[in-house]
Amino acid sequence: MKFTPLHIAALIELGLCWIAWWLAFLKPLKQAAGKQKTDRARSSWIGVIFEAAGFFCVWFVLRPADFSKSTPALVASMLLGPPAVALAWFATHHLAQQWRFEAALSDDHTLVNTGPYHYIRHPIYLSMLGMMLATAFAWTWWPMTLAGLVLFLIGTEIRVHAEEKLLMLRFGEAFWEYQANTRAYLPFIR
Repeated sequence: MKFTPLHIAALIELGLCWIAWWLAFLKPLKQAAGKQKTDRARSSWIGVIFEAAGFFCVWFVLRPADFSKSTPALVASMLLGPPAVALAWFATHHLAQQWRFEAALSDDHTLVNTGPYHYIRHPIYLSMLGMMLATAFAWTWWPMTLAGLVLFLIGTEIRVHAEEKLLMLRFGEAFWEYQANTRAYLPFIR
């Protein structure tokens, strides 16, 4: 694989974006540490496994000998990463102590519909998708990108359904109304 100056710049930006993306979860993780989980959807772990497999495909170094990334792909990567990071920070700020790795609720859980949650019910999954695409555009051979996207979307759908079942049971009509008026995690698909 030949690395052009643009490719090197895209990979450096991508690395910085991944670091910044992960840092968005440190404060909410600490805030949620002492919270007792009262309701859980253990099936969300199946979704996590699918999502992880999707990211593995995107990061896995399987490509033809003459593989290179095009300038438009590298530019797309550089354009997608920063908004995905910003969305993760904005979303975790609004969730704060309610953020969980697995689908779970605490006794004092509230229905968050402010900030990015006003427009998207699961903005963190959208930011994950943005980071996956940024990675794919800078690093991944297209068949691995396709496999990764399919696995990621399957996992995300599993997680969305698990989380929303918990929220529906807890918040009832308020969640149903929120769900009816707000997209899940893809901006133009309800």
